[in-house]
Amino acid sequence: MRSEQKQTKKKRKWLRITGIVLLLLVVGAGAYGFTVYKSLTDAVSTMHQPIKREKSEKRIEEVTFAQQEPFSVLMLGVDERDGDKGRSDTMIVLTVNPNENSVKMLSIPRDTRTEIIGKGFDDKINHAYAFGGPEMSMDTVENFLDIPIDYYMQINMEGFEDIVDAVGGITINNDMDLKVEGAHFPKGEITLNGAKALTYSRIRYEDPRGDFGRQLRQRQIIQGVISEGASLSSLTRFGGIFEALGDNIKTNLTFNEMVDIQKHYKNAGKNIQQLTVTGNGQTIGKVWYLIVSDEEKLRLQNELKGHLAI
Repeated sequence: MRSEQKQTKKKRKWLRITGIVLLLLVVGAGAYGFTVYKSLTDAVSTMHQPIKREKSEKRIEEVTFAQQEPFSVLMLGVDERDGDKGRSDTMIVLTVNPNENSVKMLSIPRDTRTEIIGKGFDDKINHAYAFGGPEMSMDTVENFLDIPIDYYMQINMEGFEDIVDAVGGITINNDMDLKVEGAHFPKGEITLNGAKALTYSRIRYEDPRGDFGRQLRQRQIIQGVISEGASLSSLTRFGGIFEALGDNIKTNLTFNEMVDIQKHYKNAGKNIQQLTVTGNGQTIGKVWYLIVSDEEKLRLQNELKGHLAI
């Protein structure tokens, strides 16, 4: 009897800490057992990539997850090419507040003109990754939003379709009829496999909203993956999910930190609020940029600071 109780306790423990939480850090999925645990730890070991970065002046003391302190993550969607570091065509800032049980998700347009910290000149914000990897991206976004960026999560966009397929596909609500590359995405509820999700996430010129429409679709796909991953009741897919995550995600979060996040922040993932950067297009030196006004930056900074309780 005691052995059965111990096994049940172990199952409940892993029910709390496994699943697609590795993608957005706040959502758990049901799984247990040694095989799942081994797959999970192997994936995290593969994903973990520490960074060399000076301590941020905007974060005096490190976040303590056990005390349920709000924190932030910069998600970088990178198209990795042979012989080229690539650029972060997708930049999403997540702020997580367990006291408000909410996550704010801000997409930063890749053409946003701002100072590239470490280079000393203004350029498109997504160029920070090409110049200095996740460290320079974190520093530049931190300066742009005037908030601490505590962690990063880099996703290989080419491999993102593997993640979508690993959860069995996703269902999203498409707000615009779109056709691209021989694919048709009708308005309304649609179900996407990995390849179609990748195509859908990259649509830009066929949408009159341009990059803003593309950002919306990327957020839809991320939320779709979270929803599908969190709803899985079978163990059969978790090996594939962990393998896909391990192959395509890099982060400076450790396994223990992920466990703490799931333990203390899991309810926050049930309320994801999407924010948008607005600005005006302007050509400078024959290059098109999105110019974000000081008033707009202040609006975003105040909202995120409030959510981070700073």
